Amino acid sequence: MTSSDHGNDPLPPRVVEALRCSVCGALLMGVDRTLRCEEGHSFDLARQGYVNLLHARIPAGTADTAPMVAARADFLAAGAYRPLAEELARVCAESEGLVIDAGAGTGYYLAHILDAAPAATGLALDVSAVALRRAARAHPRLGAAVWNLWERWPLGDEVASTVVNVFAPRNGPEFHRVLRPGGLLAVASPAPDHLRELGDLVLAVADRKEERLDGTLGEYFARTSRTAVRRTTVLPPDQVRQAVAMGPAGHHLDKGGRRERLAAISEAQEVTVSFTISTYRRL
Repeated sequence: MTSSDHGNDPLPPRVVEALRCSVCGALLMGVDRTLRCEEGHSFDLARQGYVNLLHARIPAGTADTAPMVAARADFLAAGAYRPLAEELARVCAESEGLVIDAGAGTGYYLAHILDAAPAATGLALDVSAVALRRAARAHPRLGAAVWNLWERWPLGDEVASTVVNVFAPRNGPEFHRVLRPGGLLAVASPAPDHLRELGDLVLAVADRKEERLDGTLGEYFARTSRTAVRRTTVLPPDQVRQAVAMGPAGHHLDKGGRRERLAAISEAQEVTVSFTISTYRRL
C-alpha cells in the first residue's frame, strides 16, 4: 500500500488535470516540480510530494498539528479503525477516474480505497500540510493538495467519480460541483456511542447526527445506503492517549485536566469504536 519513495514523484497526471489555479481558476500544467497556469501563477511541490494551493492564513486551531498527526498515524497503524477502512474500500471498490478524499489527513482511508479500486487515482485534500506530508506518500496513485474545505475547491466541475469524507467538514455544494452526474459520495461519521467509555476526554457526538447529515446534503444528493461499523476493542494506554490526541480534543488537551488525566492512565481499556457510513448519489 505504502511507497516511501512516492513523495519524490510529480503529481499523478489525472490529479493535475483536475486541479485549477487557486488564484484565477485557470487550468494548471505540471512543469518539473511546479504547477503553473497561463496567467503565470505557480505553486511548487513540496519535497514530500504535496502541493500547497493556499494563499491565505487559516484560523488557529483549524489544521491538525504535528503532535495530532503523529498520534493519528501511530493509532491507525495499530489497526483499531481498520474495519472502517475496509468497509469504505468495499463501498468505493468500483470507483474509476478520480477519487477525492475531502479531509484526508494522513491518507490512511484513501490508500485502502485505491488498493480496492485499481482503475482509480486519488486526491487527498486537507488543510493540514503536516498531515499531507504523510498522505503524499501513502499510495503510488495518490496526489495531495493543501486546501481549506470551506472555500471553493481549486478543482474543475465534474472531475471526480467519487468523493469520500471521513470525520471532516462537509461542503455539500462543492461535493456536488466536483462530482460527475451519478457520482458517489461516501461520508463516514462517528456514532453517538463511539469511544463512549472515554467520557469527556473526547468530544461528544451529537444525537440525530445522521438526520442532520441527510438534511444538509438532501438538496444535492439522494442517499443510497447507510451501514454501521461497530466493534469493541481493547486499547493499551498509549493507544488511548493517541485516540484522544488525534481528534478534535487534541486542540484542547490543556483544558479540563485532559493532559494530566491521560498521562495517569496505566491500564488497557475496552472501548467501543462505532461509525456510520452513508452513501449518496449526485442528483
